[in-house]
Amino acid sequence: MKPFRVIDTGIRDGRQQIAFDQAMIDARKAGAIPDTIRFLRFPPTALVGRHQVLSREIRVGYCAANGIGVARRITGGGAIYFDEGQLGWELVFNRATLGIASLGELARVICEAAAAGLGRLGIDARYRPRNDIEVDGRKLSGTGGFFDDDTLFYQGTVLVDLDATRMTAALNVAQAKLAKRALDSAAQRVVTLRELLGSTPSIDAVKRALVEGFSERLGIVPVDDAITPFEEQLAKRYHDEEIGTDAFVYGIDEPAGDDEVRSSMTLDSADNVVAYVRLEGAPPGRIRDVLITGDFFVTPPRTIFDLESTLRGVSAPDAGSVVDRYFAAADVALLSVAPADFRAAVERAVAAAR
Repeated sequence: MKPFRVIDTGIRDGRQQIAFDQAMIDARKAGAIPDTIRFLRFPPTALVGRHQVLSREIRVGYCAANGIGVARRITGGGAIYFDEGQLGWELVFNRATLGIASLGELARVICEAAAAGLGRLGIDARYRPRNDIEVDGRKLSGTGGFFDDDTLFYQGTVLVDLDATRMTAALNVAQAKLAKRALDSAAQRVVTLRELLGSTPSIDAVKRALVEGFSERLGIVPVDDAITPFEEQLAKRYHDEEIGTDAFVYGIDEPAGDDEVRSSMTLDSADNVVAYVRLEGAPPGRIRDVLITGDFFVTPPRTIFDLESTLRGVSAPDAGSVVDRYFAAADVALLSVAPADFRAAVERAVAAAR
């Protein structure tokens, strides 16, 4: 049996919680903390995925006017609204602990464990590939994560209760995404424990259920423990120097007022990968700048930034083949997308720019 420390960082500012994510990863890599389960909660916060374009996913003006924080995760995936009525859970552990090397297989195993735990509350929670937990086709928990060297960071949410009005006002959800599921609003796509059970379970009850599911399905021994001073110090440093800054949160956004920039998206695009490019030189031109964004999970964390660097200076007609060669040579794992999606996004943007 494998011991896992269990901690709870309570309700903290969204950017502080994200900084603590990075602190745990680096502390685990350094051997300063053991394999860990962490629970966390947020004040009203709109969280954008690591590679998403902020203003396309979040109504920043509404959030500012209504006391809703805005933060950027260090994980990929889509934008979410988080408040005190939801519970976040995370696992940080060494790659060898569970003996599973594939990110996709780990996602399945962890999600099935979380679903089994939530089932102890009296609901029929099921894992839905590739990274959701649903009840009767409605999303109760979204998840995602990545490897950083030999350390896995995997996180999820549980919708215990939800202010659906604030959620739909804070987030921009493309109509094309709703149309895929024949929905009128994002609120129809999700379900809360309060709705399923007819009353709101305590946060402690949900935590216990999840820990029991992880213990049973992952073969671990949970051990209640404390947050270390080392983690707190690292988290404060990461918050103050990067993750808590506007430069990090607003760093990926649509190029404003630049007629030279072309993207691969269309209005209300449901594409998981969107590219922006600027060409230079005589036709057909070469790529001067490229930004790759979207709702996806990729590991290692630098994958997309390295791909953007690889594409700079490439002849426009060669862009697609360069993307293919990059993924063929790189040791990369993807959830919800494939290398072909990145090639298609880059080629569409290049075609629009020429």
